[in-house]
Amino acid sequence: MPKEFSRSRRVGELLQRELAVLIPRELSDPRIGMVTVTEVTVSRDLTAATVYVTRLVGKGDEKELVTALNHAAGHLRHCLSGSVALRGIPSLRFKYDESVERGAALARKLEALDTPPDPDS
Repeated sequence: MPKEFSRSRRVGELLQRELAVLIPRELSDPRIGMVTVTEVTVSRDLTAATVYVTRLVGKGDEKELVTALNHAAGHLRHCLSGSVALRGIPSLRFKYDESVERGAALARKLEALDTPPDPDS
């Protein structure tokens, strides 16, 4: 059992590295913009992968981003088949990763707590 988990994790890391390069190079959809792949989880049988993405800059409609990426999933899977040495390329499903934004908001709140009160007030 642990060997399967290890294999799926390694495949997820490989797909994350490859997709981080393929998405900006292969896709020209303006809805996608600049994104980063934060994590890829692969099922134990290596047939399905969930790809978590977030925007690098700016804000936009996350639903449009995910829709555009899911629409391009077949093309990205085809590109992966030429660059990754796997028997079968998992089907790709994209989800928006909100953890980066939540972490930044939490950091801002903590920073606001750390600032000393103004003695002139």
